[in-house]
Amino acid sequence: MHRRSAALLAIASLFSLPSGPVLADEIKVLTAGAFKPIVLAVAGAFEKDSGHKLVIDNDTAGGLLRRIGGGEAFDVAVLTPAAVKELVGTGKIAAGTPINLARTSVGVAVKDGAPRPDIATVAAFKAALLAAGKVAYIDPAAGGSSGIYFSRLLETMGIADVVRAKAVLVPGGLVAQRLVSGEADLAVHQISEILAVPGAVLVGPLPAEIQSYTVYTGGLAAAGARSDAAKAFLAFLSSDVARRILAEKGMESAPE
Repeated sequence: MHRRSAALLAIASLFSLPSGPVLADEIKVLTAGAFKPIVLAVAGAFEKDSGHKLVIDNDTAGGLLRRIGGGEAFDVAVLTPAAVKELVGTGKIAAGTPINLARTSVGVAVKDGAPRPDIATVAAFKAALLAAGKVAYIDPAAGGSSGIYFSRLLETMGIADVVRAKAVLVPGGLVAQRLVSGEADLAVHQISEILAVPGAVLVGPLPAEIQSYTVYTGGLAAAGARSDAAKAFLAFLSSDVARRILAEKGMESAPE
């Protein structure tokens, strides 16, 4: 996978929008759930500046891998690096186009107004999980990176059976919504997705010793009639506008 600088040089000319009229295209963007708030937040600025229209759909990284592998059409995809690498290998994403866009960490949330548990240490986090009535997280079988990681973490912490007995497994989407609905009293999910749920409050990130970062990588469809517009949008996701929004939404710049 090319480094950020090489990828940006390759598409920089397409990021500058022409001064004359342009033919508007519809760009289909498939994004892993944690990156969806970023795409939605930058959509207005990109559409206004470019004249193009974004059609945005999301799923877990595993779900998108299956959908794209099964032949679903798209223009830009944002997934985990491993998923992108696999899709480059199968000819679904164009080689040379992937670029790391951002990374996010895993956090803990409660419903607004509920007591905030101590999660400052691994021992405190473990105690909070054991004390919770219901714990919501992404169903690992759905392919969401935070759910897969958290399920393994429970095994490492020796409390897998106890927590799974009271788990609220979410097939995809915003896990913290289960707090607002009253289905769970503790949620573990990507911080960017927790912040996207009104009525849910981020308690904080997992302790540093057990934290997990997920990198999100964007790539272009190997076959597509709207390549110029798609390249312009991928470049926009690395712009100063996008980087400001990343910080606001609980993400940070990805390592190169």
